Amino acid sequence: MNERTPITPMQAAFLRGVLSRRSLVLGSAGLGVTALAACGSAGKSPNAGSSASVTPTAKAAEDLSATEKLVNWSNWQQYIDVSDDEKSRPTLDAFTAATGIKVNYTEDYNDNDEFYAKVRPLLDGGKDTGRDVWCSTDWMVARLIRQGYVQPLDKANIPNAKNLEASFQDVSFDPGRKYSLPWQAGFACIGYNTKATGGKKVESMTQLLTDPSLKGKVTLLSEMRDSVGLVLLEQGKDLSSFTAADFDAAIEMIQKAKDAGQIQKFTGNEYTDGLTAGDIAACVAWSGDVASLGLDAPELGLTLPSAGYTLWSDNFVIPAMAKHKTNAEKLINYYYDPAVMGEVEAWVNYISPVAGTKEAVVAIDASLGENELIFPSAETLSKAKKFRDLSAEEESTFTRQFTDLATG
Repeated sequence: MNERTPITPMQAAFLRGVLSRRSLVLGSAGLGVTALAACGSAGKSPNAGSSASVTPTAKAAEDLSATEKLVNWSNWQQYIDVSDDEKSRPTLDAFTAATGIKVNYTEDYNDNDEFYAKVRPLLDGGKDTGRDVWCSTDWMVARLIRQGYVQPLDKANIPNAKNLEASFQDVSFDPGRKYSLPWQAGFACIGYNTKATGGKKVESMTQLLTDPSLKGKVTLLSEMRDSVGLVLLEQGKDLSSFTAADFDAAIEMIQKAKDAGQIQKFTGNEYTDGLTAGDIAACVAWSGDVASLGLDAPELGLTLPSAGYTLWSDNFVIPAMAKHKTNAEKLINYYYDPAVMGEVEAWVNYISPVAGTKEAVVAIDASLGENELIFPSAETLSKAKKFRDLSAEEESTFTRQFTDLATG
C-alpha cells in the first residue's frame, strides 16, 4: 500500500481481509498429490520477508503444561469434526480423554489480517495472547516467523511429525519446518445454493459475474489472490506470468459486475452463513466449507471451474509467550496420527498433510476415498495454479486496486 495515500475507514477495515485465509500454494501441476511440494514458495508473500533474513527469537513464557492440563487453540470456522448433534467435537474429546488436557477451542480466526490485528499488539508488547496454538496461512506464517512472534516447535514432543507428507516438507517460508506444521489444504472454487439459483449450477466465473438471475446474490472473497486469480484464469491468463494489464482486465470484469449490482459484497470466512441460508446464491468459496455444509444441506453445490482454480494450506504455529507450549505440541502430535486425521478429513473434506490418512478415511467411508476434494487426482491438481509472487510495487498497486474496487 502507498502509505502517503490516505484510506477511508471502510477501506482500512477491508484491508484486514485482503490477504486472507487461502494463500495460493500450488506451483507444479499434473504431479498427483506430490505436486503439493510447491506449497512453500507459492504461498510466500512479499510482505512476509525473505526466508534468508535474520529471525528474531520469540519470547517464551514459563511453560505451565505440567501443572495446568490446558491448551487454548484458535482456528477457522467449519474446520474440525463435530458430532451429529453438533454439541461436541469427537477428536478433541478423545484427546482430552487420552491425555487429561482440556482444549479451549475457539473459532475466532476469520481471516489472516483480521486475526493478526488482534494479536499483534500483545505479541509486540511481549504479552501472552491467551492462545497456545493457532492455524495461519503460509504467507502469514512467514510474517510471524520473520517478526519473532512464533516459537520453534520441539519435535521431541511431536514424534508423529514423521508422518508429514513429503510434499509439505520442503517449504521456503519455514525451511525444515522448524516453526510450523500444516493443518489442512484445499481449493478456492465456486459455491452455490440451488434453492437460491432456481435449481441451476454455477460453473464458471463468467456465469457468476454476469448471469442476471444471480444479480445481488453473489459474493467474492476478500482474498485478492483467490477472487482475482479465478477471474484471471477465466480470462485465459497464466497465473505464473500475468501482466499488470492482465490484472487490470480482471479488475475491470469484477468492477463491471459490481457496478451492475451483481455483487452483494466481499467476505471472509463468514460467507458460509449466507450461502446456507440462501441469502447468497453463489460465491467464490473454499472447497471444504461447501462440501462439509453440503452434507446437511443437499442444495449446496461446488464447482472447480474448468478454467482453473487455486490451492492453499493453513499451518499450526505456537505464539510467543504461550503458557502451555508442551500441551500444544502434544495436541499437534495427536492430529498427526493418521487415524485421528482421518476422522477430521471425513468431516471437513479438505486435503490432509498426514501420510496414511486415506486408508483411515476409507475405513470410515469407502466412498470418501474417491472424493477429489480430499484426495485430488493428478488431473484435478493439474488445473490448480499458482498466483505468481508479486514485487513490493505490484503488491501495493494490486492491493490498492482491489481494495478500492471492493470498498468503493
